[in-house]
Amino acid sequence: MFVLDFEKPLQEIEEQIANLKRMAQERGIDVLKEIEQLENKKNEILKREFENLSIDKIIKIARHPNRPYTLDFVKYIVDDFTEVHGDRRFSDDKAIVTGFGYIDGQRVAIIGHQKGKNTKDNLYRNFGMANPEGYRKSQRVMKLAEKFNMPVVTFVDTPGAYPGIGAEERGQSEAIASNLKLMFELEVPIVVVVTGEGGSGGALAIASGDKIGMLEFAIYSVISPEGCSSILWRDTEHSIDAAKAMRVTAKDLFELGVIDEIIKEPLGGAHRDYEAVSKNVKDFIIRSFNELLPLPKKKLLKRRWEKWRKMTTQFL
Repeated sequence: MFVLDFEKPLQEIEEQIANLKRMAQERGIDVLKEIEQLENKKNEILKREFENLSIDKIIKIARHPNRPYTLDFVKYIVDDFTEVHGDRRFSDDKAIVTGFGYIDGQRVAIIGHQKGKNTKDNLYRNFGMANPEGYRKSQRVMKLAEKFNMPVVTFVDTPGAYPGIGAEERGQSEAIASNLKLMFELEVPIVVVVTGEGGSGGALAIASGDKIGMLEFAIYSVISPEGCSSILWRDTEHSIDAAKAMRVTAKDLFELGVIDEIIKEPLGGAHRDYEAVSKNVKDFIIRSFNELLPLPKKKLLKRRWEKWRKMTTQFL
C-alpha cells in the first residue's frame, strides 16, 4: 500500500503486528497481549491524526492512490453489474465507467470516473481525466436509464476533464455542456457521490444531481488548488492558501449547501477499509432512493432546478 508521510508511524505498527502474527503461526507462541497493545496504540494514532486533519492532509488523502474508485464501489454495492462501452461516435473512454446493475434490488444506471492504482493502470485510465467520448458515453447511459425508468448513480473522482488538443478538437466543452443540460432534464432521480477529488467541469458533468453526498476526506472545487495558485500567484506554492479560500472540504461544502450529506469514512480513511466505506455509501444511496423515487417527475425536475438555482444564486 502507498503510504503518506503522516501514515508512516501506522505502517511501522502494522508491520510489527504482521510479524507477531506470523511468529505466532510459525512457532505457536501466544502473542495476543502484545498484538492487543499494538492495536490500541495504532487506534490512538489514528484518532489523533484523523480527527482534526489539516487541509493539506485532507487533499493528500483525497488523492491517495489506494483510495476506492468506481469499480471498487461497484464490487461492494452493485449486484449483476454489466458494463457499457463506447459512445457510438468515436471510442470507449476508459476514464469513465458506465453500466447497469442492482442496488438493494433496485435497477440502476452507474456512471463514474475511474483512476488507476499504479502507473500502467493510470495511463490506461488517463488518470481519471475523461475525453469527450467519456461524457457522450455517459449521456448514452443516462438516456437509456430514463427510457427504462432507472435512477442514475454517479461516482465523482477526477482532477478535471482532459485538456489535450484531441479532446478540444472533438468538442470537450460541448460534451460537458450537453451533459449538464441533459442532467437538468432527466426524468429519473440522480444520486451523486463525490469519492475523491471533484475537479472543475470534468466533475460537474456527471455531478448535477438531486442528492449529492461526499466522502468525509474528499475535495470538490471549481479548479484544483494548484491550478488556482498558479493563476493567482503565478506558482503552485500557495496551493494550500488557495484550497482554504475555495473551501474545498466536505465540511465547508456542506455548510455552503453545495452537498447534501457528508458520508463518514472508516478511521484512517476510505483506503483502509473498502467494505466499511462502501456500506456507508450504499446507505446514503438507499436513503436517497427512498426520498426521490416516490416523487412525480414534474416535482422531481422542479426540485432539482430549485436546488441548483439556489446554489448558484446565493454566491452572486
